[in-house]
Amino acid sequence: MSAMFRSLSGFNYRVWAAGALVSNVGTWMQRTAQDWLVLTQLTDNDAVAVGIVMALQFGPQLILLPLTGLVADRFDQRRILMTTQALMGVLGLALGVLTITGAVELWHVYVFAALLGCVAAFDAPARQTFVSQLVGRSNLSNAVALNSASFSAARMIGPAVAGLLTVLVGAGPVFLINAASFAAVLLSLTFLRVRELRPAPRAVRERGNLVGGFRYVARRPDILVILVMVFLIGTFGLNFGIYIATMARVEYAAGAAEFGVLSSVMAVGSVTGALLSARRETPRLRFLLASAGVFGIGCLVAAIVPTLWSFGLALVLVGVAAQTFMTTANGMVQLSTDPAVRGRVMAIYMAIFMGGTPIGAPVVGLVANELGPRFSLGVGAASGFAAAIVGLVWMVRHQHLRTWRAGWRVGVTHDGGRRASDVVVIDEAAVQRS
Repeated sequence: MSAMFRSLSGFNYRVWAAGALVSNVGTWMQRTAQDWLVLTQLTDNDAVAVGIVMALQFGPQLILLPLTGLVADRFDQRRILMTTQALMGVLGLALGVLTITGAVELWHVYVFAALLGCVAAFDAPARQTFVSQLVGRSNLSNAVALNSASFSAARMIGPAVAGLLTVLVGAGPVFLINAASFAAVLLSLTFLRVRELRPAPRAVRERGNLVGGFRYVARRPDILVILVMVFLIGTFGLNFGIYIATMARVEYAAGAAEFGVLSSVMAVGSVTGALLSARRETPRLRFLLASAGVFGIGCLVAAIVPTLWSFGLALVLVGVAAQTFMTTANGMVQLSTDPAVRGRVMAIYMAIFMGGTPIGAPVVGLVANELGPRFSLGVGAASGFAAAIVGLVWMVRHQHLRTWRAGWRVGVTHDGGRRASDVVVIDEAAVQRS
């Protein structure tokens, strides 16, 4: 099997990946149908309402942060995932029934978004750290990239199918399909070979466990700078539901089908970015900086192009850059974190990555309402440029840079008062614990 797909050589990861792909398709179908339902049926093209739904759905990642990471470190992650996936399926089913019966109102969507956000807050750190049990450290970066590729491939399929079904039968049946898709993940978790899992050390019960992740991150400036970059792009840049829906509806007078196709088109770039990341043995800081800058350029181009299909082409570039950035940041944080606190650190990562949405989505929605969708894409462009500047400034100020003939090579050693055996070395941004 090629190096790009080396994680699939293991039985457990193959089973998990198959179930996750089906569930991801359902998730993207629901997101697309939900955004369109709020924008066109429950409101009169109100982008702020779409932003509020996104905020309610991702806000609990931030509010529940100390608890969700500790749960992922303390308890069996496989059982956590079985519980959270089942609950998300039930929520999708209930929203689907409300929509099909014609009883759904905007406040219903708000409530379900908040409930789904609470469940997802516990699901995300467990799901992120569970990957290391499936493949081990040597293939962790590759598995993270393949997970991103699966999620992006689902983004190609899900929105296009959801757009077509929304036109033909409405949003309700789409929600029901999403509810059914969670069965695939539950089956994959059931059929895993438990004896072949590689469980991480469990966090012991002691005072300060809830804030242990914060203390750990505070001592790691290399992780802190990544989190700042992730906050900027995750909060103000990754609001694609608002960008694509408002550009399609307001700027190009398109319908639900075109909205779904545009979401799928961007996913072509996302899959490309994820597969390119999967080819690399380790994540690199230079790719993190470059992808942040290219993301800003892509959003700027998308904001100024004149036609629907040129907008779609610009979204491909945005997708490549966004996925490269997210995959690289995720891999760098996971590989450089001690296994005993990985759940709590990844909870912080996910809270910053997704929890910034309650701040950014309403702001971007307001900009789209007041100034137009093109200006909202300008906010996304600014977030990419700002993240690139933050990373570059940190690299210049805190690392020793050397230009080799073969290209840029980044090296830094910092001990922060720790033992020599606990020193972190960043070599070409491949974060490894010596």
